Amino acid sequence: MKSFHRHLALADGLRARISSSPALPALSAGITAGLGLLAAQVAFGIFIFSGALAPYSSQGVGLVLFGNFAACLLIALGGGYRGVIAGLSPLLVLVMATIVATMKTDGETLFATTACVLIISAVATGMCCLLVGRFRLANLLRFIPYPVAGGFVAGIGGAVFLAAISLMGVNLDWRAATPLEPVVLWTWLPGLAYGIALYGAMKRWRNPLILPTSVLLAVGAYHLALFTLDISGSEARAAGLLLISTAQGNLWPALWPADLAHVDWTAIVGQIPNMVALISIALICVIMNVAGLEVAVDEDLDWNREFRTTGVASIVAGFGGGTVATIVVPASLRSKLFHATTRLTGVIAACVIGTALLFGDGMLGLVPTAFVGGMLVFAGLGMLDQGLVKSRERLPGSEYAIILLIFVAIIFFGLLEAVATGVVATLVFFAVRLSRVNPIESSFTARERQSNKSRSVPDRAILLAEGDRVQVYRLQGYIFFGSVSVLASRLRNSLDGPSQPFCLMIDFTDVSGFDFSAVNVVARFVKQANAAGVHVVLSGMSEKLRFGLERNVTPSVFAELWLEPNTDLGLERCEELIIAAWKADTATMGQRRTSLLEHTIEDLERHLERQVRFEDLIEALRPWLIPRHYAAKELLAGPNVPREGLQLLLSGHASVRDSAGSRLRQCRPGDAVWPTDSAADTKTTVIADEPCHTMLLTPGAQHWLEKHEQELTIELYRYMFAEQFRAEPDKDLPQDGTAGREDSA
Repeated sequence: MKSFHRHLALADGLRARISSSPALPALSAGITAGLGLLAAQVAFGIFIFSGALAPYSSQGVGLVLFGNFAACLLIALGGGYRGVIAGLSPLLVLVMATIVATMKTDGETLFATTACVLIISAVATGMCCLLVGRFRLANLLRFIPYPVAGGFVAGIGGAVFLAAISLMGVNLDWRAATPLEPVVLWTWLPGLAYGIALYGAMKRWRNPLILPTSVLLAVGAYHLALFTLDISGSEARAAGLLLISTAQGNLWPALWPADLAHVDWTAIVGQIPNMVALISIALICVIMNVAGLEVAVDEDLDWNREFRTTGVASIVAGFGGGTVATIVVPASLRSKLFHATTRLTGVIAACVIGTALLFGDGMLGLVPTAFVGGMLVFAGLGMLDQGLVKSRERLPGSEYAIILLIFVAIIFFGLLEAVATGVVATLVFFAVRLSRVNPIESSFTARERQSNKSRSVPDRAILLAEGDRVQVYRLQGYIFFGSVSVLASRLRNSLDGPSQPFCLMIDFTDVSGFDFSAVNVVARFVKQANAAGVHVVLSGMSEKLRFGLERNVTPSVFAELWLEPNTDLGLERCEELIIAAWKADTATMGQRRTSLLEHTIEDLERHLERQVRFEDLIEALRPWLIPRHYAAKELLAGPNVPREGLQLLLSGHASVRDSAGSRLRQCRPGDAVWPTDSAADTKTTVIADEPCHTMLLTPGAQHWLEKHEQELTIELYRYMFAEQFRAEPDKDLPQDGTAGREDSA
């Protein structure tokens, strides 16, 4: 009895472990995905190898199934997402069918040549994917415009839908017999009804069991109808109601080495444009499916890894006599819904395909022709819904028009024509959109915004009075022939307006690139400004732009330009020019000096009070201060400078610069220079612009003052606080009707 209970407990434990193992969900999800893929891939293979290749349709199904098997197995083992499922994308079916329809051979030569074209295309696609992954170029390919991708999805979906109707015996020529004739109706109506019903059910309930269950029910119902009508299998096949198996034994291998003797290599060369289209569409499929899988499972995938894995799978599929295949997003998402995110799921799905590949030749004779058409209708409706219906809800009218244009081009003209149409339409669309982007990010005057250079009270007053004569334009983005007209108009108006500027600055710091049209516009403006006597300052120019400008203006005009490395120095140059011009005008010097004195008297008084207060403070602190002298360009403070303490600047000017060397602000006599923190993320330095004299207050002296000379310490801190309070509004807030300084710190 104890032994029985012990064995019962072991059985219960084993059952619990099996139930909690990921094997059961993987088995369920894998078999379901494999059966669904099998039904779709059989339909795709028969559609591709139809018409003149109908006698080789079973071998064509073998090609497709082996490619599906290899891709599903290898991508499941090497892909970044565990539980991924792969198969032949419907986007590629139409391209493959186009290759078959345009092949200019017949008989055994036709099949062998077609199979070689598909195999070569699979290997070439795999090589391209490997190169993309090897050199980490996935980010360059992932930005295919959505309207282009959507147009291909919609167009190929519509073409697949029409091809399905044609495959089921309906002549799409309006002059032919009506499809409502009883004989014709019997061939296409069941397939159309099945495809529409299957799509509606999958969209409504999204249950993965719908597809394999519907296949069994549809095939069973079709055979039951044939039995009821007393139509034998041979009669049904003769009437085109059932498929005819054309393989002698297994479906794979479909192409033997001896068949290569029948290959027409001249015909293969003639198919190069279609092969390039197939490879291009395959790369688009990889991009779209990887992106779709990321969104569906809410995970970030390594795109380069996915390209490498797909590349290996396509090469193996090609050398094994199969076609290219990519990730199938809906089936992969079901792995997550089934809690079967394990590589075993994809392996099981591949085993289902492999089993049918080896032992499924006899099953083809049981498949109704209408079922093949129904599966293609199902695939076509899905792509139409994705490309036309859902895109209409998300895209503006102009971008949706590109989708419609590519859709119409595929339906009425062909895939290659649609590729050219899509490229041209996208280029025109982006040119129009970019032409509406204003290349001028902002414009201001020297009165509204000044450089970080510390200036005297009179000079600041001159800038307030004369700053409107300096016009600054900050440019942005990529400037090309489409957007440069806006820039040309603004620059021309600045010269032709009633108040011509004395100095005009163009800042190129935020310009990411340009074409010759931009260089030409700037060159013409420089010539016009030079002729009008306007000083031109150009800041933040790249070496390439400077070289292009130099080649498009005369040496005398180029010599009149002021070229500065950044915005701050460009503003400083403009200020120097306007101040120098004010001081050089001797005709009304007396009157202007009087006016300047009236406007600056209060500022001068505050400046003198500050100087007196600073000198008194230095005199009181002198016993604790250590004099320091710095030559021009010498470091006062920085990450690599010993942190000696607080320095008070007695004479000279020093600039605070960031890690890139840009000036954040300029210190003048009376300012404090604090030691910088070497551990800070943004390393700043203080560099003497000219010989400087400072007084150093060491940390030890500072601590002693805090303990024994509290009133003097409080006076020092009050002065420091007042200086900080004075500097902050200059940096961030408008004062006296001016805007805050840009790039201050």
